[in-house]
Amino acid sequence: MIDIHCHILPNIDDGARHMQESIAMAKAAVSQGIHTIIATPHHKNGKYNNPKQSVLADLFILNDRIQQEDIPLTILPGQEIRIHGELIEGIEKDDILMLNETSRYLFIELPTNHIPHYTEQLLFEIQMKDLIPIIVHPERNKVLLEQPARLYEFVRNGALTQITGASLVGKFGFKTKRFTQELIENNLTHFIASDAHHTKSRDFQMLEASQEIRRLYGQEIFYLLMENAQLLVDDQTIYVSEPQRIKRRKFFRIF
Repeated sequence: MIDIHCHILPNIDDGARHMQESIAMAKAAVSQGIHTIIATPHHKNGKYNNPKQSVLADLFILNDRIQQEDIPLTILPGQEIRIHGELIEGIEKDDILMLNETSRYLFIELPTNHIPHYTEQLLFEIQMKDLIPIIVHPERNKVLLEQPARLYEFVRNGALTQITGASLVGKFGFKTKRFTQELIENNLTHFIASDAHHTKSRDFQMLEASQEIRRLYGQEIFYLLMENAQLLVDDQTIYVSEPQRIKRRKFFRIF
């Protein structure tokens, strides 16, 4: 398995606090069947700034330590980039790190409680640079939860999305779990990843999520999500099915 979203780099955001915790996360990942991780520290989220060159330097140190520990795991570079008005300028200044450094794909994180008014325009401008934005954990955005048509428009216009394994298995509550299922059922997501921060309450949950996908949707959907992760790492075109609008009964309220 490939995990495309993980906070395994030590002491740079709210993920692993130190190298020992990074090593513990690496061993936990392998126990879940993960052989490759994209390290995606927070960038420009108002608290953490992890520019491209800094991430690459920290990644080199971690991979060297993992080799010394003889752990069969490869860590690749990335960022979890909070959406912000200067993002295009950051790309032009080579401050933004594409997933696996040389791919066309980059993560975009929305705030939890709202969607900035410029989001649609910024996603368009990113694509005009021949890059592909991936909206991370949309199931945890309160506006999208209540107004899923907003996400449908983003996806219909070319953005991709990544759901979190912990969301699918209920670690963020029933409403988030059900919304995550709706995203899969309506072709509104393209990747599943851990967003692991440590080995305690925010661990990988990828094995559990994989079992849940197989149970609910069968092997074909599971393999499609796994293949998309490999295609992303290889900078190939991923599998995308026609997105559908989420239809809810009128009496159904998410809150």
